[in-house]
This record gives sequence, structure tokens and C-alpha cells, in this order.
Amino acid sequence: MPRNNFFLILIVAFVVSGCASQKVETAPIYSPLDKAAKQTGAPGSADVAAADGAASEGSEGQRSHFTPTDNPKALADISQALEQEGTAPGSDDGQTVVLDDINEDSAAQPYDDLWDRIREGFSLPYDEKQIAGDLNWFANNQAYLERVVERARPYLHFVVSEVEKRNMPLEFALLPVVESAFQPFAYSHGRAAGIWQFIPSTGRLYGLRQNWWYDGRRDIYASTNAALNYLKNLYGEFNDWELVLASYNSGAGTVKRAMLKNQRRGKPTDYWSLRLPPETEGYVPKLLAIAAIVADPEKYGINLQSIPNSPYLARVDLDNQLDLALAADLAGLSVDELYTLNPGFNRWATEPNAKGYLMLPLEKEKQFREQLAVIPPEEHIRWEEHKVKKGETIASIARTYNTTSQVLVQVNKLRGNRLNPGRTLMIPVALKDTTVYTHTEDKRRSEIQNTPRAGRAKEVYAVKAGDTFWSISRSFDVNVMQLAKWNGMSPRDPLAIGQKLVVWVKQAEPEEPAEEVTAAAAEDNAAEDNSEDDAKRESAVDLTRLASPPESVTMRWINYVVRRGDSLARIAARFRVTVAQVKSWNSFLAKRKRLRPGQRIKLYVDVTSQST
Repeated sequence: MPRNNFFLILIVAFVVSGCASQKVETAPIYSPLDKAAKQTGAPGSADVAAADGAASEGSEGQRSHFTPTDNPKALADISQALEQEGTAPGSDDGQTVVLDDINEDSAAQPYDDLWDRIREGFSLPYDEKQIAGDLNWFANNQAYLERVVERARPYLHFVVSEVEKRNMPLEFALLPVVESAFQPFAYSHGRAAGIWQFIPSTGRLYGLRQNWWYDGRRDIYASTNAALNYLKNLYGEFNDWELVLASYNSGAGTVKRAMLKNQRRGKPTDYWSLRLPPETEGYVPKLLAIAAIVADPEKYGINLQSIPNSPYLARVDLDNQLDLALAADLAGLSVDELYTLNPGFNRWATEPNAKGYLMLPLEKEKQFREQLAVIPPEEHIRWEEHKVKKGETIASIARTYNTTSQVLVQVNKLRGNRLNPGRTLMIPVALKDTTVYTHTEDKRRSEIQNTPRAGRAKEVYAVKAGDTFWSISRSFDVNVMQLAKWNGMSPRDPLAIGQKLVVWVKQAEPEEPAEEVTAAAAEDNAAEDNSEDDAKRESAVDLTRLASPPESVTMRWINYVVRRGDSLARIAARFRVTVAQVKSWNSFLAKRKRLRPGQRIKLYVDVTSQST
């Protein structure tokens, strides 16, 4: 071998070796968000968490979320990276993914009951005295736990597997109990939706699409991945799971400010030492309490129904828009069952022009694929012809057929907004009567609106130009929060001219007391979702700017669970009331000199003045 070639080979080998070793030593990027940040120059998870808390919007008026960057292109790149990572919905043509495929070690563990597997993965420490109040509540509400377990049954194995994949404590698989009681259609007055209670902005940041047809915040597959990625990013910032939970509830910015305040005073900065919003102070104890129940149900007199430790769901990717009633028939399911497994869909079909997927019971997956394969794509939905009449617009025709202008424009290759009378349009419509589609947004809203309210009579109001939730509530002398809840909405949701709202006015009875909010009744706080129906169409009018409400609207009764170290003075200061007022609201305190952890006391507070 020539001498020059020999040295050339040595040099090449050295360079290759150096590149290989450099690759091994490179620190891994632990999240799609950080990978996108590296590629685009946008902030990564650490930067995002630092900005968290800058804006206040969230579940039950407490959760604070963030805007990571003012650069729209960077946000788009982050979302694209998330979708490529599999966080956001996407598909490979014709592929079926069996969910819950986990590593061999976990799969080989001999657990017949999923609860045994969950118990084995618990790792968060707690002092029973710190969670006594919530623990007692759960222990005395067997029926509530039974309802939660039944709702969780089709989802929980998948959630557990995703938590395990990220090497997170399995207490986090129970977080949807705290957030939504595992109600997939849960919707809070803070505009948080789904079992993980994402608000719109954070959902979009983590790749959850939200449009007229579909809301990824309610999609079990997409939202679970997004929530766990979010939590893992927070752990990269705090390196403490309790602080991660507090940040998920109230925002990382809120937690950091509380930590900084304690640092300046020479106090500890662990979760239990921080002064946080009341809901956040009760958030971690609630999760630890439900985990304690799961860890030893017999100790607390609870019968926890068994859930098989085997995959339940399969994700079947779709190439075309598909009518959900047809999908249910092909899978051998009821339409109601299909919506329960696929709560992200707002309408009668999957999204048009989007490669989506359906979540199906694993045992139904093969039957569904085989039967779908023999149906031509053009028959996946039904088509109707519409002859344009004088005065009709694209928007008005879209509303008539319960679709969107965008769909009509794309399907009919329209240019501009003008339509000539006599033109024929092709319109995609549902295969079956609208009553068959049991969980569309309209059906869910109608069910909420028509739920009887004790001592009240129903009136229907059509929204006019200039109306807001605030002005309408004043006209009918009702609480603005109640008005929104009666309509399955948030006071921040936009209203559209002509939209019908239900108002439950008081009958000739004594005035009702202020609404009482209990710490553990998470199930009762969940209202059905509204995805801004006409507000996402052309006629939408954003009317959400509200004036400051009067005291009569912002004052609420709450039940406070006494925690270790509490005193009347400290509680009074925290909620900006006086000790004398606390005693007057709780007559039994006059006979007792000391408070006990787990004891419940009533407080009448101004919810707008509660902050860190």
C-alpha cells in the first residue's frame, strides 16, 4: 500500500472516529419542543417555563398559561416539529397502531389488574396529615369513585403506558381524576377542555388542533401525549414533581414567584412551604389523596373495581373524511360508544382535508379495516346538490348544511365570495338523521341548556349586536358565570349575532345563596364543551371584553380544608377576610380554640382578589 494512501486512511479513520464519539457525547433533546427550539431559534422548554404565568387564563379561573414567543413562524415550526414527533395527530397511510405497546420489562410484569401495575409505579411521598381532608372526602364517596373508574376504564391502560414510557411517577396517570374526573367532554369556565383540561393557547403550543370540526384538547390520544410532554418539560425546569404539579395548575411563573419570595425570606422553597393560590394549594393534596386510596383501598373501606391490565385501544389511521355513524356501523359500535372513544370530533364526521384517525376497541379494529376497505372513498360521506338562490351567500349556505365556508370553497373550487343564482354546489352532509349523532357540539350544548334548574324557569335569548355575557346577565339579573355554564360555555367565549342562549330566571322564591364550591367535587365543576360554533365562521363577533363586575357577582362560598400549620389568622389573611368574619360563618369555632388538619370551614370570599 502506498505510504500516502496509508496516512490518508489513518486521517479518515480519525475523523470518522471523532464524529462518532462526538455524536455519543451529545446531550439528548428530551422533548419535541426543545428540538423545535434548537431548529428555529425559538425558546425551548426551559425558556417557555420561565415565561409561564405571564397571562392568566385557565381551568376554574386559576391556571395560568404562557405565550412562548411573539414569532408566528417559530410557533408554526414548533407545532410542525411536534406533529412530526407524533404528539399532534397525524397518520401513516393504512397503518393501525396498537396503543399501550410498552417496553418489555413493563409488559412482562405479572399483573392481571391494572391497579396493581399502577401501585407498583407510585413514588411521590406524602404525609397523611397533609392530605387528610381530601382523603376523607374520597373515602366517603364510593359512588363518585365508581363513576370515575367507569369513565377511565377505556383510557387508563393507554395513559399508564404513556406515563411509563416517560419514566414518570404513575401518580400522574391519575391526574385526570383531579382535572376532569375523567370526563372527556369536560369544559371549565376558564375555557379548559378534555380530561387534561388544556386551555386553547397551551393546547395549540403542544400541537393540539382546534377548529370547527375537531378539538384536539379532547382527543384522548393527542391530549395525553401533549399533557405528559408538557409535564416532562416542567420537570426539566423544576426537577421536583410536586412543583411540576403546582405549575401545571397555576403556571410556572406563579410557582417561581412564590419560590423567589421564600428565598428572599430565607424560607424553604418546596411545594408545602410556598404560599400559592388556594386552588393550587389544594391541587397536589387532592392527587396524593386519590393515589393513597388506589394504593390501599381496603384501608379506607373502598371497593375499587378491577380494570384488566391489557391494551384496550387501537388507533386506526384514515386517508379521507369519514361519517361517524358509518364508522360506528363498520366497527360494530353504537354512535355513542364511538364518540366516547373519539371525543375530539365536534360534528358528524372526521375532519375534511386532514389525515386523521379513529380510536377503536382493539377487538373491533380488524373488522373495521376490512369493511372500510371495500367502500369507495366517495361513499365515506353523503353528497347533496344545492342550487344557489338569490341573496344566498357561502356562509349562509354553510350554516344551512351544518358545515363551513372553507369546505364549500374547496369542494366546489370557488373563487371569491360571490355566488351567481342558479349555480349548483356539491355539499358534504351526514349519512343519517342528525339525531343519530349523539355527541356533536350542538347536541352536548342542547343537553346542558335543557337541564332543569331548581326554582328557575327557562327563557331563550337571541344575541344582538353589542351583547356580551356581562350585559345579558345584567338584563336578566343572573350571575355571569351561571349564564355561561347554563350554555356550556365560558364567559370568555365569543358570541355571534343571532346565537341562542338559555337563561334560567328565578321564580317567585327566596333568593338563592351564592354558589358553594367544594374542594373535592371536581366532577360537578365540569361543564360540556362549546367550540365557538358560529364564532369560527364568518359571522363571528368577539364580544368578550367585560367591565369590572360588582361585588354581588364575585363573592362566593367556598369550603376550605384546614392544613397542618394553619391558624384562623393565617387563613383570614390568605383569603383577605377577618378572623371575626371566619368565626361568624362557622359557629362551631367559637367553642374550639384549635383547628384540626382535615377540618372544613366555610368562607365567603371575593374570588377576584385571591392571588399569590
